[in-house]
Amino acid sequence: MNAVETRLAELGITLPTPAAPIANYVPYVITGNLLVISGQICFGLDGKLSDHHKGKLGAEIFNEAGLEAARLCAINVLAQAKAALDGDLGRIVRCVRLGGFINAAPHFAALPAIMNGASDLMVEVLGDKGRHARSTVGVAELPADAAVEVEAMFEIA
Repeated sequence: MNAVETRLAELGITLPTPAAPIANYVPYVITGNLLVISGQICFGLDGKLSDHHKGKLGAEIFNEAGLEAARLCAINVLAQAKAALDGDLGRIVRCVRLGGFINAAPHFAALPAIMNGASDLMVEVLGDKGRHARSTVGVAELPADAAVEVEAMFEIA
């Protein structure tokens, strides 16, 4: 077991089966020493989207559920990374970037705070290798009315 798997176990995190693409794209691309993960929504371990993580931040749901949704997205990003790396998350050199999309009401201004759910998880799991550049935007809709979607880029060995 590598350090990343050990840390996941210490945190009590089980990675789900990675979600299959629902359109004409691939779940990840490896080019050179970069692994790019397509946007992942906040599916739970059962592969389903909980009602608790559906809807617009600042309207149907609020900060705590948004933070949980962003954390679930990051867990799904790691599940895709594990699939891309033939099960070896130890190949991750660092998280280079996270991109967050928040299904938000027009007046909702706490976008960066919600994305901390994903950012904090990367640092919890990867330590300093989890520190990353980031952008977060509010959007009108997301697939399946998910509250949050997160994409990622990793440097890999």
